Parts: sequence; structure tokens; C-alpha cells
Amino acid sequence: METLWSPWRSKYIGTFKDEQEKSKEECFLCVAASAVKPDNETYVVARRRHCFAVLNLYPYNNGHTLIAPYRHIGDFTELTQEELSDMFALMQECVAALKKIYEPHGFNLGANLGRTSGAGLPDHLHFHIVPRWSGDTSFISTISDTKVVSIGIEETYNDLSKILNQK
Repeated sequence: METLWSPWRSKYIGTFKDEQEKSKEECFLCVAASAVKPDNETYVVARRRHCFAVLNLYPYNNGHTLIAPYRHIGDFTELTQEELSDMFALMQECVAALKKIYEPHGFNLGANLGRTSGAGLPDHLHFHIVPRWSGDTSFISTISDTKVVSIGIEETYNDLSKILNQK
């Protein structure tokens, strides 16, 4: 195997540090976490001590929910034990609530860690909960690269936040 040395690339890679600070200023999760806007405007369906659940504005499917820590943190290994426990407990609550509301056939749960893994917002860690149904991908997704989401985000917000905030 040959080695290709390119030390000039380190200057390019270093520019991503500046992007991290910029991303914090523009982070939709930080806006939602701050509660500057009402939860029904940012679609925050639940708040817990160390994390919150928010509906994805560009959902893959009905009920596509994100679980994120309040801290603007991108490195999974830097989560505290309390954040990690709180996030997974809230993920479990959301899955139970989504089962009750929509009766999906299954779920995709996961996180894209880093831009190269597909993360659209790599500097604020979040987990996806995507309800799935048999046959939920149709010809329109294949032919026109378009996803049909049949339930409005407001209805999903009302149903999910009602269940998650029962006391």
C-alpha cells in the first residue's frame, strides 16, 4: 500500500472548528431547547431533566421524533450518564406513545454521529425514532424522490405531547 502525504489538508480540516461555533448559533435544537418560543411552535413534545423530544420538521414518516440533550454537544462519548439515561428513557416513552397512537409495524431507532455518517446537524447529537409500516415506501418515493407523510405535524404534536405529558 502506498502512502499519499498531503499536509496542506490539515488547514482545510481545521476550518471545521469555526463551523462548530457557527452551527451552535443556528442550531434548531438549541432554539427548541431554550424554550424561547413556545413548545407548540418548535414542536417540542416532551421535556425531561436532561433532554427533550421534538418532532422532525422534515420527517421520514408520521411521528418521526428526535431525542436530544439540552447541551449543544456532538460527541456521543461526552454525554453524561444522566443525559444518556434520560435520553434512552425518553426514547422508550416515545416508542410506547407512538405505538399507542399509530400502531406501527416496527421502528428505526438511531443516531448519525458526524457529518460523514449522514448527520445533517453533527454538532448537536440527537437520536431518531422513525415509526415504520409494511409497505410505507411506495412508487412515489422511488420515481420522484418524494416522501408522502399523511398526518399533519400539528396533529402529531397534539397526540404525542398529550400522552408524553400526562401526570
